[in-house]
Amino acid sequence: MVKQLDYHTIREIFTRFRDMESEPKGELDHVNAYTLVVAVALSAQATDAGVNRATRELFKIADTPQKMLELGEEGLIAHIKTIGLFRNKAKNVIKLSRILVEEYGGEVPNSRAALQSLPGVGRKTANVVLNMWWRFPAQAVDTHIFRVGNRTGIAMGKNVDAVERAIEDHIPADFQLHAHHWLILHGRYICVARKPKCGACLIRDLCKFEDKSI
Repeated sequence: MVKQLDYHTIREIFTRFRDMESEPKGELDHVNAYTLVVAVALSAQATDAGVNRATRELFKIADTPQKMLELGEEGLIAHIKTIGLFRNKAKNVIKLSRILVEEYGGEVPNSRAALQSLPGVGRKTANVVLNMWWRFPAQAVDTHIFRVGNRTGIAMGKNVDAVERAIEDHIPADFQLHAHHWLILHGRYICVARKPKCGACLIRDLCKFEDKSI
């Protein structure tokens, strides 16, 4: 069983991440808070690259809740039909757009509770928006972060909520803003699920993963 890493080791890990890329960015294209909400909602069970292809033209014509309502559900579907679960996602985007227009004056709220009250917006989506748009140190735990956190010992937990809390509890405050981006990118490109690229890993000597021969 992998054990939770200590403070000094975690500090060294994130120092290396920061030295490699000081300002990591999310890979979902967006032009404002609203398009970020839509992009993240569409990204469930889909790749960022696939979402970006679908929204490239969409956001040119529907970059506000009102414009999305004017486009309509069928018009939205025409843009996102290459994305998994596109019909259900289209319904949610239209519903959340209507709520934003009717209850928030067309603006995206910036509290987690208000964001999570929107159709199709869960805690992870809310945390992504809070972090990427308002630069609040919210930790959006996806499958990559869950895997990396538990495999390396950086943030241990039996579920995503526990890993989110472990990140908040164990990662030093000066790394919190970008922590989830560093972990996502590490999990997406180096610490991959089936055959982690340990030979190319900059924290190999600090990681608790036992089979580094892969």
